[in-house]
Amino acid sequence: QVQLVESGGTSVQTGGSLRLSCVVSRYTDSRYFMGWFRQAPGKEREGIAAIERTGRTNYADSVKGRFTISQDNAKRILYLQMSSLKAEDTAMYYCAAVFGGVGGVPALSASWYDYWGQGTQVSVSS
Repeated sequence: QVQLVESGGTSVQTGGSLRLSCVVSRYTDSRYFMGWFRQAPGKEREGIAAIERTGRTNYADSVKGRFTISQDNAKRILYLQMSSLKAEDTAMYYCAAVFGGVGGVPALSASWYDYWGQGTQVSVSS
């Protein structure tokens, strides 16, 4: 079983920056996608950033140019660096992973992912 644990969520002012972390207990295959998703109250879960083993990334238009996904494979940590935060970025943020049988552009659709963290709350206000 793979466990993911997010951290770093907090309240921040509009225009501020924040970095989320996700510790992954183990990798079960060298081929994988890892992603960050978010869900605001009353809205569907949205895939915002994803990365695969070679470092190829994929971003939703809503965060492109403001958020950066990265990974430290040695430590098994996934990061999401967020800047120029807006009120509409307020949501519960989740990390997710899928191992094996994947390649190419990392997916932003939640249906691809098998393992999920419990979430960390980000609140952005003026």
